[in-house]
Amino acid sequence: LAIAPNKETECRDTIKKICDSFAVSPIAREVMEVANTGKNVEEHYFLQPMEGVSRTGYRSRWWTQFYYVVWRSWPTVLKDPMLVKVRLLQTAMVATLIGSIYFGQKLDQDGVMNINGSLFLFLTNMTFQNVFAVINVFSAELPVFLREKRSRLFRVDTYFLGKTIAEVPLFLAVPFVFTSITYPMIGLKSGAVHYLTALMIVVLVANVATSFGYLISCASSSISMALSV
Repeated sequence: LAIAPNKETECRDTIKKICDSFAVSPIAREVMEVANTGKNVEEHYFLQPMEGVSRTGYRSRWWTQFYYVVWRSWPTVLKDPMLVKVRLLQTAMVATLIGSIYFGQKLDQDGVMNINGSLFLFLTNMTFQNVFAVINVFSAELPVFLREKRSRLFRVDTYFLGKTIAEVPLFLAVPFVFTSITYPMIGLKSGAVHYLTALMIVVLVANVATSFGYLISCASSSISMALSV
């Protein structure tokens, strides 16, 4: 129903079709009947806890809430595929830059110090990149969430877990791309087990950083406040 910039005429035509379709629907007739008579308004149009579904007063079971939060959050992650591509490309470029600076280290005194420096860059890059990637997630959606929470549609835990799990694939892909490029370029210890161990640690660091970003986002009243914190 939103009117998109540069598409006003097309959007208004679409809105008119939707309104006209609703006007002749059975639901519209029922609404008009209740509105005209003034009977059973509360029964029809006030949100009520559904009996036998949840003793906590929520309108659906925990798994149902969780499923629909994930279902709704997943398109939000993918709605701008260019942003996903840019993040992966940015990660690949930074990884290539770090790999070029520390290329082909040997296990001597200088090599060990350089490897320490490269591992420090592993941590800082995965930390700050992922904190800033999610810093606006909850700040931007807070008014919508509070409205839905007051309407007893979603619990806090289902909402948080659903949003987090929807973004997990991206936060697995970014560490994978980063580690896969830098690990062989720097000449870190060869072998699949060692590579997978390093990858697992980098993934955990990235996801801890993401959780920290979520913490800041939840605790901040606005995106500018979250960025300042």
